[in-house]
Amino acid sequence: MKNVSSIATLLFVIVAAIGFGVAYAVNGEMSSSSSMIIETIFGLIGALIAWSTKVANQWSRAIVLRLGKYQSLQGPGIFFIIPIVDYIPYWIDIRVISTSFKAEKTLTKDTVPVDVDAVLFWKVVDPKKAALDVADYYSAISWASQTALRDVIGKTMLADMLEGRDKISALLQGIIDERTEPWGINVISVEVKDVLIPQGLEAAMSMQAQAERERQARVILGDSERQIAEMFNDASKSYADNPTAFHLRAMNMLYEGLKTNSTIVIVPSTAVETMGLGGINGTVALTNALKKE
Repeated sequence: MKNVSSIATLLFVIVAAIGFGVAYAVNGEMSSSSSMIIETIFGLIGALIAWSTKVANQWSRAIVLRLGKYQSLQGPGIFFIIPIVDYIPYWIDIRVISTSFKAEKTLTKDTVPVDVDAVLFWKVVDPKKAALDVADYYSAISWASQTALRDVIGKTMLADMLEGRDKISALLQGIIDERTEPWGINVISVEVKDVLIPQGLEAAMSMQAQAERERQARVILGDSERQIAEMFNDASKSYADNPTAFHLRAMNMLYEGLKTNSTIVIVPSTAVETMGLGGINGTVALTNALKKE
């Protein structure tokens, strides 16, 4: 730690300079044995002060042990320890940490092998527990996350896993947080990044989705035809009691057809007589009139 070494060096230099000044003031020269003793004493004092001076960053906490027993939790800022008697085995980072973990070739509840990648966001809320109650909390939380992910995959159907990632993430967060709470670690969130399935199954699911879309399209088309048939049935009932309206509709359809295509349309004589067009001559005249328009 650069800050600690810089401060310790500065303190050592200051104490050594004080010793040098005291020795010079007492003897008036620097070559006498008494001045050397004074300088040595002040040098040792400066070394001890530099050794005992520690600095913890804002995001760090220091676990101080005294003769092997827990003494205190120090930081942030400058603090002092007793050399030889006290030592610092752990510097705990209390910032939010992200850890990636995965489960490879894990069977779902419906026996489908999947590869799942996820990210865990966590932080140390009790540095004392993280240092004293677990040997290596980094690896411990990694293994706890992987085993929890495998357990969740084994209890979840593939369709639910592909559609409900948020539910899986929330479930994983609860399980991992419960396991790591005794270690002084709080799980903030779990994000499932990707769920990979075998290529053969992916192709089959794609075909299934396509077939489902075609089925829905046919159902919609059939329902549309049914609705049209019902509308035609209702229209036929209206025309059944009103022959004049039926004739007008037929003439309008003939008019629209001739106007759009500009061709001669052959109409059965019975239909012509029913519509009162005056036979074939009348139909031809009507066609020629439409062409002139």
